[in-house]
Amino acid sequence: MAKQKASPPAAVRRRLRLGGAGASAVGWALRVASSIVAWTLFLHLLTFLGIPRLTLPIVRPSCLGGRNNSTAADAVVAAGEAAHLAPPALPPRRLYKSNGYLLVSCNGGLNQMRAAICDMVAVARYLNLTMVIPELDKQSFWADPSDFGDIFYVNHFIDSLRDEVKIVKELPQKFSEKVPLSMQPISWSNEKYYLRQILPLVRKHKVVRFTKTDSRLANNGLPLKLQKLRCYVNYNALRFTPSIEALGNKMVSVLRRTGSFIVLHLRYEMDMLAFSGCTHGCSDEETEELTRMRYAYPWWKEKEIDSEKKRLEGLCPLTPGETTLVLKALGFPRDTRIYIASGEIYGGEQRLAVLKTEFPNIVRKEMLLSDDELRSFRKHSTQMAALDYLVSVASDVFIPSNDGNMAKVVEGHRRFTGFHKTIQLDRKKLVELIDLFEDQELSWEEFSVAVKELHMGRMSQPTRRRVIPGQPKEEDYFYANPHECLGPARKRRERLKHIEI
Repeated sequence: MAKQKASPPAAVRRRLRLGGAGASAVGWALRVASSIVAWTLFLHLLTFLGIPRLTLPIVRPSCLGGRNNSTAADAVVAAGEAAHLAPPALPPRRLYKSNGYLLVSCNGGLNQMRAAICDMVAVARYLNLTMVIPELDKQSFWADPSDFGDIFYVNHFIDSLRDEVKIVKELPQKFSEKVPLSMQPISWSNEKYYLRQILPLVRKHKVVRFTKTDSRLANNGLPLKLQKLRCYVNYNALRFTPSIEALGNKMVSVLRRTGSFIVLHLRYEMDMLAFSGCTHGCSDEETEELTRMRYAYPWWKEKEIDSEKKRLEGLCPLTPGETTLVLKALGFPRDTRIYIASGEIYGGEQRLAVLKTEFPNIVRKEMLLSDDELRSFRKHSTQMAALDYLVSVASDVFIPSNDGNMAKVVEGHRRFTGFHKTIQLDRKKLVELIDLFEDQELSWEEFSVAVKELHMGRMSQPTRRRVIPGQPKEEDYFYANPHECLGPARKRRERLKHIEI
């Protein structure tokens, strides 16, 4: 009888099985890793050569990202506390053959420049350009010397968009002495204009500067992926500096300690009144002062303005007194905490007297922050506007007295964060009602009922933009209601796929 070979002990058998499985797992992992590297290199090679490739999902923050059930203020405060603690994993860099460099000179105030930056990123991405960090407007009425890095978090801006477009802080040395082709793109243009008219110029000159960037991209009719990229830049890539966010979050926290609050964007400032020619309620001396200022700025093209006609057309900001009547008619109680988001009110405290009498719980940034905290912000109106922006987005209710750039961009941001209430005042009908009330043709009850009914459908309810072909200035502004990025909650949580155009 043959002698049977002895079996190894059970413990040894277990180690042998584990060793074999471990070796197998290591080999499998190496093969998978090698395949991923090879596939990635292959895709980058296709992109570099200009060969169309498959669209692959990439893990990245989504411009359709969902929002939990917390309030807007909680979201802003939480974001500010967490934003700079640990940098997120960077998205993979998109490799492509650049067609040239795009220099951007923004014009206007904070929110006009903010929207323009979003548009220019979309243009750079569509044309496969390398974008240089934008230059901010230093020549306008505000004369703010702030650079991009004084307002926005530069590294986050560059890193968060690295899988879309290459952004550099300055031109390479070989182009530093080259005089760029300077031009102003046609307003409200679609992507085909940039492809057919602008791209050949960039390829020829290699460096192009856009000297005007406001409203240079159409509201409607663009590819969906470009619209979503505009949203992504606005709500994810453009983050204020840590110092601005810290102060903004502090202001929101202080306001929240006593409960809810509303923000009144009272755009009754000297530059707005001079530019618009709206002088209702001003003295003769004030009217003359505003007229002189309007003529002093050659780029303000409209000089002769019929103030009363413009007011009746709903094209003037409401005065503080008119705003007071509207707030009372809408039913806001006397103890409502109201944060005034604005620069210096024309006419000073005297012009605010009626508002303060009816709503004594009025707050401004100077009451929430110390002189030391505000010192570095003085004479920097764009940085001050950034603080107002953060508080406005976080408020329970946002009420702009006109429909300027801040009113529109904040409204869109509040829609994005969960359709939070923004009361869109119908100024044309309001001034009619106010005049009737002040002429005693309407009782207070009749006036109040009419104001409430007028605004029942003007509270930022979900809707689509109004499109008016051939009249882009008259139709709804993209950044006030970017409905392409405001789908149902389930869809908002879906991650964007890499944009291939």
